[in-house]
Amino acid sequence: MHELAPINPWVALAYLVAGICFILALRGLSSPASSRRGNRFGMAGMAIAVVTTLLTHELANPVEVLGAIAVGGVIGLVMARRIAMTAMPQLVAAFHSLVGLAAVAVAAAAYLNPLAFGIADPSGQIFTVSRIEMGLGIAIGAITFSGSVIAFLKLNGNMSGAPIILPLRHLINLGTLAAILGLIAYFTLDQSPWVFWTVTALSFAIGFLLIIPIGGADMPVVVSMLNSYSGWAAAAMGFTLGNTAMIITGALVGASGAILSYIMCRAMNRSFVSVIAGGFGAETSAAAGGAKEQRPWKPGSADDAAFLMSQADTVIIVPGYGMAVAQAQHALREMGDLLKAEGVTVKYAIHPVAGRMPGHMNVLLAEASVPYDEVFELEDINNEFAQCDVAFVIGANDVTNPAAKTDKTSPIYGMPVLDVEKAKTVLFVKRSMGGVGYAGVDNDVFYMDQTMMLLGDAKKMTDDIVKALGSGGH
Repeated sequence: MHELAPINPWVALAYLVAGICFILALRGLSSPASSRRGNRFGMAGMAIAVVTTLLTHELANPVEVLGAIAVGGVIGLVMARRIAMTAMPQLVAAFHSLVGLAAVAVAAAAYLNPLAFGIADPSGQIFTVSRIEMGLGIAIGAITFSGSVIAFLKLNGNMSGAPIILPLRHLINLGTLAAILGLIAYFTLDQSPWVFWTVTALSFAIGFLLIIPIGGADMPVVVSMLNSYSGWAAAAMGFTLGNTAMIITGALVGASGAILSYIMCRAMNRSFVSVIAGGFGAETSAAAGGAKEQRPWKPGSADDAAFLMSQADTVIIVPGYGMAVAQAQHALREMGDLLKAEGVTVKYAIHPVAGRMPGHMNVLLAEASVPYDEVFELEDINNEFAQCDVAFVIGANDVTNPAAKTDKTSPIYGMPVLDVEKAKTVLFVKRSMGGVGYAGVDNDVFYMDQTMMLLGDAKKMTDDIVKALGSGGH
């Protein structure tokens, strides 16, 4: 595919409209209430960009191109219909990997046939600025691909969520990054194949090396960070292809992903550099994963929980990844409705890194039609736990662990957490006492006097509480 003529004003206008649609999509996705509208704007923008590009370029083989679009569309439709909400984080990671791989493929095609892309003189010498764009694009794309593959394997359970610490990892990473940048600079002087392919290989390697030492507790930041990388990779390739739509879209995705990563790091009281350099708590995670001390705890039942919550004035529900795994959000919303019918004030407390991707809990609660005005972020509700009667924690561990405030040896020390231990009564839904959170540390809340442990599948336990509330036997 190559351009027949310079971009005319109508094409520029179409790409501008597509860019505006992407901006409106990002704005819509900032809130669950407007997320559907945001998705529609994103779809419209992409449709405009794709159709405009196809109409203004000569297709080497229209059948192959349109066939590929059709195959990709069918695969995407099937995946969207079949994917479970619990698998959404790994699906996002997989999509990021494909964006990175696409950037690598485009850069490789441009390098192998630069005249077809209009980035070389008649002798085949690639323009200096195009070499820089190509080098950065393939480096960012390869890092995005390999890093996203590791993130997918960790999120999907194919690889341990615990940090994998390599000896001298910081020295190795810095050395590899320096070599990549040095070779890109040298590529501007010498376009030999060994330079191009060495940059590619090193970039694939550093993607693995950067993500392997990052633990599961940092996965939401990793997902948003990789989202940012995929955007910058697309923008770099947009310059190589001379495609305004790719530049606009890539820059929007890259900038928004970087801002989101920064916001999430602030929410975790961590620096962005410390996370991408190996994740927080990596050095102490091994100690944290040791044998657990046997301590007394108080068991409870669904009937006990129903009675305590029905007698309360205020109940704050704290959802976590365990709720997502059990698909308990619909039962949880039904439980909340029954409590509200009895005059109980019900609120939902969301930690910014609960789950496995940014906004994971918000998405699940929105899917279950939980009213948006009942859902509160950590900073807006944390001071209310001291006044609430019952904190109902369902499948959350790390984000409610007071060790983050008291234990300097804990891998989560310094991360702001929800102060559930300040509630008069804590009901903690957990599959068993043997498991720990994704960060691999035990939670002192389990063993406090005011805590009642409700062990079992989160959905079944919530269903049983709903039955108890509905029967009036409490």
